[in-house]
Amino acid sequence: MMKCVIETASAQVFAQMSAYIAERNSRDALFPEAVREGLSHAHVEAEENGLRAPSAVVGTLLATLAAGGASGHSQGAVCVTPAAGVVGLHILRGLPEKATLTCIEPEAALQNSAKQAFKLGGYSPSRARFLTARPLDVMGRLAADSYQLIYADVSPLELTAFAERAWPLLTAGGTLVFADSLLDGTLADATRRDRDTEAARAADDYVDTLAADHGAVVTRLPLDGGLTLVTKR
Repeated sequence: MMKCVIETASAQVFAQMSAYIAERNSRDALFPEAVREGLSHAHVEAEENGLRAPSAVVGTLLATLAAGGASGHSQGAVCVTPAAGVVGLHILRGLPEKATLTCIEPEAALQNSAKQAFKLGGYSPSRARFLTARPLDVMGRLAADSYQLIYADVSPLELTAFAERAWPLLTAGGTLVFADSLLDGTLADATRRDRDTEAARAADDYVDTLAADHGAVVTRLPLDGGLTLVTKR
């Protein structure tokens, strides 16, 4: 009984903090009117297409990680998600002015929606490039040791293969972010043996090998569906 009370209280506190952060983020100093307009458009498009977009809390985290590439050693960031409008605007807010965001998504309509969101957000076309293709088919075209941030919202079945291709692309200090990688906590349920859960567990084990073999810093956060951050030293 006491455990249930504590868990309920914790959930309420987390919800209150999230609401407070979202309200603070809505202020002009952090989000100029153009960016808020772009985000509003992107969220509507994501909802209409049944896409899961990151929360405001995760969005600000992405902006912070993108800002870490201000040293000039990074070519920018990579965004692999059908909800690139939302994710991309958060990343662009943090990227240095001359850095470029590469968006990879096989559906042209979703790419066009992201382009419109970026335009509404006040970003010039030169700030983003769009590769309309399956991510695993084109990751090999990107330059190694060049990206400060790689955000991936991919199928659990592709998580390990994506990590294998993305890791060499990160510059020192760069971070690979897997969205919803913990499947809303499903990984903790030992009775779940479906393909997606088993694949997500295998990917979770793989990132630990990056820590053991390459010194990566792995961070798992209980945000949205569960984030996994893998940072190259």
